[in-house]
Amino acid sequence: MPSFFSLLLLLHLLIILSTLTFSSSSPSNSLSKGLSLSTHHKTDHLISPNHLFTAGFYKVGINAYIFSIWFTQPLTVVWMANRDVPVNGKHSKLTLYKDGNLVLKDTDGSVVWSTATQTTNGSLILQLEDTGNLVLYQVNGHPYILWQSFDYPTDTLLPDQLFSRNSQLVSSRSAMNFSTGYFKLYFENNNVLSLLYNGPEITSVYWPEPYLTTWEAGRSTYNNSRVAKLDSNGEFNSSDKFGFFVSDFGVRGRQRIMKVVLTNRVYYHFIVILMRITIPTPL
Repeated sequence: MPSFFSLLLLLHLLIILSTLTFSSSSPSNSLSKGLSLSTHHKTDHLISPNHLFTAGFYKVGINAYIFSIWFTQPLTVVWMANRDVPVNGKHSKLTLYKDGNLVLKDTDGSVVWSTATQTTNGSLILQLEDTGNLVLYQVNGHPYILWQSFDYPTDTLLPDQLFSRNSQLVSSRSAMNFSTGYFKLYFENNNVLSLLYNGPEITSVYWPEPYLTTWEAGRSTYNNSRVAKLDSNGEFNSSDKFGFFVSDFGVRGRQRIMKVVLTNRVYYHFIVILMRITIPTPL
């Protein structure tokens, strides 16, 4: 790995313009208790009401699948349940059990991932929201959130998704390998938003540059709330005083996401991806 003194961490803006068309049909955006989604049925997925997001089994290799959420078009994965342990393409299932636990099982019945939730009261529903948030609700008069994907980001932050002291964005190994990579965006113990390199041989803070003091890096350690957010207009703000605006800030009709992503073999960058989305009015 090159010396930190020879590396320059850049913030890149990538604009992807894409006009989308959708069917007028209304696929389900929810899963009720006792029901499953299976890798064996290729149409087993949830689609958000606005058709922007799909949740289902995404193929990552020969007979290998991860349960994930992605932009329907252009296809961009934004969340993964089992990025490091893909399941078999035949008869693996994601099941919402009656006890309130959402469980992903491989073909042999072994548990690969679960929400570890439990309830004895009310009805249950798993729902994919227009925001891309997959939410497990307990409904007993009023809906109560038992679990939501927004609390457990993988490598992507969506608009208005709160990034907190317990959050982290971890890069994938490559554009084709979605398993856990070596770079992690998180809040350090000193309240500074940082990028950590955690490789096979060394572990070190990559950004802000280690040779800079907090003040020289334009950060503050005095706010211990440790929160950050990217809004739908393209503004990112962090409690340590780090922030930016995208170049077309405020332009409507664009969906922003923030990823920790490998852009070449030498440099890692976190980037903001912008998408222009046009949705036809339902008939």
